[in-house]
Amino acid sequence: PDILGPEQLWGANSQNAFQTHAYELARKIPAVLHQQPCYCYCDRMGHKSLRSCFEGTHGAQCATCLKELYYAYSMNRKGKTAVQIRQGIVRGEWKQIDLQTASAIN
Repeated sequence: PDILGPEQLWGANSQNAFQTHAYELARKIPAVLHQQPCYCYCDRMGHKSLRSCFEGTHGAQCATCLKELYYAYSMNRKGKTAVQIRQGIVRGEWKQIDLQTASAIN
């Protein structure tokens, strides 16, 4: 499935700018997200990668998914490869992302 567009989010899924902005960024790096793990255990719901979290509304409600997305996007913009981004996610570097300021990431 395609990553949802921010216009497809409403109610609790779009209360904060960082929720809809995350989907805008996810649409820019779908191949990178496909190569990343997700640490919110959404694989129990059938998700195969971090990209899966943004094919529906799960990503908008999950702080782990949102932080990993913003981390992956930021690292991609710095020229990091998918492998390097994955290594950072595994190390927990995504936990440093502040969602309240994340919507400023472009």
